[in-house]
Amino acid sequence: FPSNIFKAFDIPIYDKKTFEMLARGETEGTFQLNGSGMTRALTELKPTSIHDINVMVALYRPGPMDNINEYIARKHNKKPITFMHPKMQNFLAPTYGVLVYQDDLLMTAIEVAGYSWGEVDKFRKAVGKKIPEEMKKQHVMFVEGCQKHSGMSKDKAETLWDLFVPFQGYGFNKAHAASYGHIAYITAYLKANFPAIYMSAVLTAESGDVETVGIMVNECKRMGIEVLPPSINESFSQFSVIKGEDGKYKIRFGLTTIKNFGQGISSSITAERKRSGPFVSLADFLDRVKDKNLN
Repeated sequence: FPSNIFKAFDIPIYDKKTFEMLARGETEGTFQLNGSGMTRALTELKPTSIHDINVMVALYRPGPMDNINEYIARKHNKKPITFMHPKMQNFLAPTYGVLVYQDDLLMTAIEVAGYSWGEVDKFRKAVGKKIPEEMKKQHVMFVEGCQKHSGMSKDKAETLWDLFVPFQGYGFNKAHAASYGHIAYITAYLKANFPAIYMSAVLTAESGDVETVGIMVNECKRMGIEVLPPSINESFSQFSVIKGEDGKYKIRFGLTTIKNFGQGISSSITAERKRSGPFVSLADFLDRVKDKNLN
């Protein structure tokens, strides 16, 4: 995987802490890796590289989802790594012989069925846009090509074609999966290594959704991060991280998370606090904050 992608973020590609967290199923608040089904699959997979994350992002789709169990079994040597044709080892070795990406279908068509690049582009469009009539034509062309170009029997060529069918439902190309996987890994890395700061950012991002905020607050509690109520002396507009007297980082609710509490009055309060220090009493607060929206 091109390591320069992560240089701008100064994030190591192989972070043990991150993969251990995912293997435990602690995925709440991460990009693309949360949800009961995906979480369960990750705990079974026990990912050890970003390649595994890319694969899961690609496979956890309505089309190729059935290949998840096969990938997991082959990764952990519970099933043998096999290839429908020796030529397929050239591009399926990294995924243990399992079709994962749309690219795998295209390379199979080129290498095994003898498609030209122009022909395989038509095949790509037929699969990607789910065009039934075109897929029927491609079916015939593919099976005949496998027999002629690679000496496969008709039955084996048909079996290989059947592996393509789920991808007509919904399949990712490799670049798409890698882009999603890249962001998914970054979110998992941040949660594993900077839990309070990351969860504060997640809460801020979800602050308009009361139900999701509740879920994330519960996740913070599970992680041992205390979530404190709003405070005119500590809160800012959004969720923020403070260091408690016990040395632990805690998350403080933001002022604008209070119902009907706008950004304007929030800014007035934080600006006055910065200018003249903490508020010492309700009277002090009312005397110092001069804003038409203070009701």
